Amino acid sequence: MSSSRTFEDKQPQRRASSGFEFLKGVGQVTGGTLLSITMLASSIVAGGLVGLAISFRNLPDVRQLRNFFPSETTYIYDVKGKLLTSIHGEANREVVPLDRISPNLKRAVLASEDSHFYDHHGINPTGVGRAIVVNAVAGGVKEGGSTVTMQLVKNLFLSQKRAFTRKLAEAVLAIRLEQILTKDQILEMYLNQVYWGHNNYGVQTAARSYFNKSSEYLSLGESAMMAGLIQAPEEFSPFVSMKLAKQKQKEVLGRMLELNWINQSEYDDALKQEIKLGRIKSFQGSALPYVTNTVAQELAKKFGRETLLKGGMRVQTTVDAKFQIMAEETVTKWHKSLLGQGLSKNQIALVAIDPRTHFIKALVGGVDPKISEFNRATQAQRQPGSSFKPFVYYTAFATGKYGPDSTVVDSPVSYRDGNGWYFPRNYDGGFSGAMPIRTALAQSRNIPVIKIGKAVGMNRVIETCRTLGIMSPMEPVTSLPLGAIGVTPLEMASAYATFANYGWQSPPTVIARVTDSSGNVLLDNTPKPQLVLDPWASAAIIDVMRTVVTSGTGKGAAIARPSAGKTGTTSSEKDIWFVGTVPQLTTAVWVGRDDNRQLASRATGGGMVAPIWKDFMEKALKNVPVENFKPPSQFSRPKSQ
Repeated sequence: MSSSRTFEDKQPQRRASSGFEFLKGVGQVTGGTLLSITMLASSIVAGGLVGLAISFRNLPDVRQLRNFFPSETTYIYDVKGKLLTSIHGEANREVVPLDRISPNLKRAVLASEDSHFYDHHGINPTGVGRAIVVNAVAGGVKEGGSTVTMQLVKNLFLSQKRAFTRKLAEAVLAIRLEQILTKDQILEMYLNQVYWGHNNYGVQTAARSYFNKSSEYLSLGESAMMAGLIQAPEEFSPFVSMKLAKQKQKEVLGRMLELNWINQSEYDDALKQEIKLGRIKSFQGSALPYVTNTVAQELAKKFGRETLLKGGMRVQTTVDAKFQIMAEETVTKWHKSLLGQGLSKNQIALVAIDPRTHFIKALVGGVDPKISEFNRATQAQRQPGSSFKPFVYYTAFATGKYGPDSTVVDSPVSYRDGNGWYFPRNYDGGFSGAMPIRTALAQSRNIPVIKIGKAVGMNRVIETCRTLGIMSPMEPVTSLPLGAIGVTPLEMASAYATFANYGWQSPPTVIARVTDSSGNVLLDNTPKPQLVLDPWASAAIIDVMRTVVTSGTGKGAAIARPSAGKTGTTSSEKDIWFVGTVPQLTTAVWVGRDDNRQLASRATGGGMVAPIWKDFMEKALKNVPVENFKPPSQFSRPKSQ
């Protein structure tokens, strides 16, 4: 700016002819007659409004605006502050205080909409009188004569129908509003409330959309162009017609020059300024839809959908965008690889959780969110197969009667339940005789886990699952230890994370913190771990699952650091899994088809999913120090129950 005058210094230089200049060219009325009529009408309006204020008793109470909070857009960020998406209802709005709005824009808007704003008390009698005359000559409502205050109350309280009675109501409400709010408060509310086109409400979202910058930094040329949008935003939008937008910009700058709010040099420079447009952002998709859709569901459950759409929340997720993108790229890569191995129409879900906090670090709900937004990581309940077995063995360890080296016999057995006789079999069809539990889990034998489940009681196994956060329907049937239930990958990752944290658990979440637009904390998910499992039994099951990776069915998941996990393969190869952990990160990977048909003959979690887990974990842990698990000997073994 070439001038150093403040916003207040640049208020209009009042001239006797300023009101008259608006009346040029109206019908066949002469200048003198028109001026007389205008003055008379102004007097009538000014005097009559006092009476109208009494008669309009059924109008809204403007005092409620003292505590008015306009609907605002909710913004979702990654853990480092990168914007992932915005969520809003009809109004895409971010409220900003008046001192964070460019003085250029404030001057441009007032020059265009209400140059006497800081002088009148809600209505401008000259402007209203002029509108009455123009409308009388035209035989209908052609000119509004509204002040900024009148426009504000119309937007907040009244219909958009153009009628004389509505105009009177505007005037009455404007007078009332000016009695309870300061001029700056009214202007701030107006600039944050007004519609700027392309679903942008308020100056901040409009400035970011039109010029890709905060409203605080708008230049004079940009401000004049934005001010010219107010009367017909879509018609004069530079996205629609730069020619018309420049035409309105010139009109606004001309009005500012006429009022002596800018000088000739500023006027010329503003017209010459190159306008660099941003892009329409109101209906942008999410950068990470699987993450942000999960966040939106959590927020709606916690605060309600209305607050989600209009509450202006600022949400910090637990996810690093770069880490999430790496996870999505890993899934895409292996989807193509599995297609090449004959697994047609395969879908993959991946969930990674920090076991120390239960913060979700990656959440991939499918191979392509653009094709299908269904989140298989959080919504698809699929059978876990043998990856369920650690829950049974943990339950046995927690009784104090069993340990990793306790012997169980892998031999033919039959059970009778409500559906008749049940003859469980191992995957290979054979039997291996007596073996320690460590070996039984490492080789994923079915008969031993059923025997142990029967010995400790299936209801106890269900209790363990409930404690771990698995809420799917379960019946204490003989086949339960083989994973004959529905679970989500998120539930599996969270459950294994609790084992990896030696029984300490926080609710799994993708949200770290939520504030309102003023910075007030609405939700703080700082972990508050609770001990929900026996530490020794948790360390023992981790120790046994380490053998799965070193010498069992999960050898394909072995990485250059201590890790523990379990494969899972259901009957008919419909679902294949690998769920595993290191001390700092727990990850569940599921592969299946949405139509729940067989993936391929002999498809297994160890052969096809463990390598996916390994690939992801090696990338995820690239710069993470190697840590060892705590051995069971560091904890007290529970007394035999």
